[in-house]
Amino acid sequence: MRIEPAAARPDTASVPPHRARVVLVVLALFIVINAADKAVLGLTADPIRDDLGLSATEFGTIASSFYLLFSASAVLVGFLGDRIRARPLLAALALVWAAAQLPILLPAAGFGALVATRVVLGAGEGPGYPLANYTAFTWFPERERALPSAVVMAGAAGGTMVAAPLVILVSNTLGWRAAFGLLGAVGIVWTLVWLRVGGSGPYTASLDPAGPAPGEDTAEGRGADRAEHRAEGVGAAVGAHTGRATTGVGLWRVVTTGTWLGATFSAFAVMWTLALGFAWLPLFLEEQAGFSDAAIGGIIGLPALAMAVLVLTAGAVAQRLLRRGVTARLAQGLVGALLPLAAGLCLLLSTRVTVAALLLPLVVIAFSAGNGQTPLTQAAIADVCPPARRSAALGLSYAVAALSSLLAPYVTGRIIDAAPHEAAGYAHAFDVAAWLLVAGAVVSALLIRPDRDAAALRRAAAARPAFPSVKE
Repeated sequence: MRIEPAAARPDTASVPPHRARVVLVVLALFIVINAADKAVLGLTADPIRDDLGLSATEFGTIASSFYLLFSASAVLVGFLGDRIRARPLLAALALVWAAAQLPILLPAAGFGALVATRVVLGAGEGPGYPLANYTAFTWFPERERALPSAVVMAGAAGGTMVAAPLVILVSNTLGWRAAFGLLGAVGIVWTLVWLRVGGSGPYTASLDPAGPAPGEDTAEGRGADRAEHRAEGVGAAVGAHTGRATTGVGLWRVVTTGTWLGATFSAFAVMWTLALGFAWLPLFLEEQAGFSDAAIGGIIGLPALAMAVLVLTAGAVAQRLLRRGVTARLAQGLVGALLPLAAGLCLLLSTRVTVAALLLPLVVIAFSAGNGQTPLTQAAIADVCPPARRSAALGLSYAVAALSSLLAPYVTGRIIDAAPHEAAGYAHAFDVAAWLLVAGAVVSALLIRPDRDAAALRRAAAARPAFPSVKE
């Protein structure tokens, strides 16, 4: 791997200024598909359970299987993200998504096929969000990453908003299997677009020497490849100049900072609720609140719309506070903690009201507000990390947090089956998620201190000997 000399100031003007925005939009669409792939199972839960005769625990098993390899894949690809260019890596992930969805079109695909394909889909989607975030960060300078991260996160909201009515429409007209096939085809289309316009930006610390990616052996592809290499070479010099480019700091020091731990625990709670919503919220709205399929298609989009507004607003507010000199602890830690706190309180109330006019706003806030914190915690981790550790640290944080997604659907199914009646089961399951959100808010408010932790890592790097011993 070649790193430009620190003395050579990067010329970011060599990269077209509009390309950052184009890549950011395509990355947001990547997360749109990612979210739609997650949501399709919950949105077709009722016809799937009726067609295959599944219990709540069996359906929860299918939903949880999505996350079986989710975390391991996020960690593995997170490390690869520091070594392999974004174009081929993200394209490969999108093709895995498509390959996992298409077999469900076969009439013989039942419980076993759903479990197997959801495992494969989860392995492909596990690294999706952190890798998309990491790639977006390579196009924007430090302290201007909260808003781009929010745009990527808003893609998750967009995915649910688009998927909910579309999946229900396709399921009701062509059958639930057709909804899975449609998403597989969309993944292939995105891959073709990404290979044409995608790539890493001028603020990355790595340069891949492995040669052209598949599909790049054309004049246009080689031009894009050279542009990406120029951007990565520029980013190497940027990394050499940043005050936090403490490349001598090991990953273990990064993941034991309060910022990483607080952000990861809060994300654990947020992702528990997100997985609960993907798998069980449509059924809760139908079976307990009495909404029709048509109404559910619109209602499911409301938390997604609120999520999009919240993540963009939180990212913009945090970025404005940072530009005004407010500490990162306040802008990213304390402000961010208010969001999962609000979500937890609303989730506690959502199973205790019987009036639809009160239930809907509670559900919207409960399943959206916590996600508004995510771009702030992701940006906080990125600000603490040296560039050479950033992809691995983001991927590892996401992988640990995603363990909650493996547990939440299955645990919810067991709680519902074990309860004296379904209403009590939903109430107990929602309470578990609510208290996790409250705990995550408190922990993140106490531990997320990016400025302090970044300074500590710089001191640790400065204290390292110039020529480490064999033991080190």
